[in-house]
Amino acid sequence: MTEPQTSISQPSRDEFAALLEESLTGAALVEGSVVKGTVVSIEKDVAIIDVGLKTEGRVPLKEFGVPGAPSTLAEGDTVDVYLERVENAAGEAVLSREKARREESWVRLEEKYKANEKVEGVIFNRVKGGFTVDLDGAVAFLPGSQVDIRPIRDVGPLMNSPQPFQILKMDRRRGNIVVSRRSVLEETRAEKRGEIVSRLKEGQVVDGVVKNITDYGAFIDLGGIDGLLHVTDMAWRRVNHPSEIVNVGDTVKVQIIRINPDTQRISLGIKQLEADPWEGIAAKYPVDARFKGTVTNITDYGAFVELEPGVEGLIHVSEMSWTKKNIHPGKIISTSQEVEVQVLEVDPDKRRISLGLKQTQETRGSPLPRRISPVRRSRVRSATSPSSACSSVSTAASTAWSICPTWTGPSPGRKPSRSTRRAIR
Repeated sequence: MTEPQTSISQPSRDEFAALLEESLTGAALVEGSVVKGTVVSIEKDVAIIDVGLKTEGRVPLKEFGVPGAPSTLAEGDTVDVYLERVENAAGEAVLSREKARREESWVRLEEKYKANEKVEGVIFNRVKGGFTVDLDGAVAFLPGSQVDIRPIRDVGPLMNSPQPFQILKMDRRRGNIVVSRRSVLEETRAEKRGEIVSRLKEGQVVDGVVKNITDYGAFIDLGGIDGLLHVTDMAWRRVNHPSEIVNVGDTVKVQIIRINPDTQRISLGIKQLEADPWEGIAAKYPVDARFKGTVTNITDYGAFVELEPGVEGLIHVSEMSWTKKNIHPGKIISTSQEVEVQVLEVDPDKRRISLGLKQTQETRGSPLPRRISPVRRSRVRSATSPSSACSSVSTAASTAWSICPTWTGPSPGRKPSRSTRRAIR
């Protein structure tokens, strides 16, 4: 009885190459690289992923979600994962979706950083000195000074919401990325400011809202762009502080004085909407005329007197008194005091009026000369010659001349008159 012969078919060369490639598929997976895998199943909070190895790997579902949004992973989806180890102690492949996203993000972010393009990210945590931002897998640092154009106290509305950012610095070796939201806002504001500035013209009257007040002026919101209302352009009169004219939140009508196209700065004014009190000032306040005014300010060199709202003149310290010299003006007059002054000079071009206070006084009040005691008449008891007597009289006359220039006696060096000689005898 003959045994049946078993026929063994020999594979062809093509089939052998296909089998060899299939057997080497697992060997092609290198630890530390990004590979593709298929979601086999989802169990509670982990996803079972097959990457073509002997066993599957487990990846937490939270790694597939974006901060602030739930995960949408489903069975049968193909995902990219990072192969950390082919097999661990439990015989499972060690996979990570977060590291895979990070590797992909670094490549994409480097391209956008070189092209100076914006990226989108989510602020998800607060750290010392700033915040951490998720850039689709890559974690970046957002300094506190780069969150907004102006310092903000509450960052809650910005958390867990997509925001545009600009990459300032990248270092892949250290894994360091620094981003800025402020630069994006500044660029957007610059574009918006350019559009608004192109519609504004010098001399135009517009309405604005007072946003902020400083010692030197107030910032007015003109509908997307701020203009500066300087304290000197608020009124023709002297203004000590801008709060005397405007308050935060007030709606004011202003005139555009200047527009700088390079810096896009706008200078505003309120007093330009009123009549200039300096027009025809020379005819209104002629020289040598006297007027009454109120002292508004006192300095070391004089005092300013308001003749009318918006018109002030200066009383120099030398024009305050005939007798009081080298004295501070505050010891002669005081602030808010009403005084009568005389116009000395008017310069309409420089907007200056020189005033005098001492000119309104009736007399100069010049000091009186020192009184000289009269020469006592006495007979010379000692025998002296007329020449010696004359010399004594000449000496007395010299002394009198040096003390008082109004001395009417004989001048020094002159021979005494006959009546004087008789008086001496």
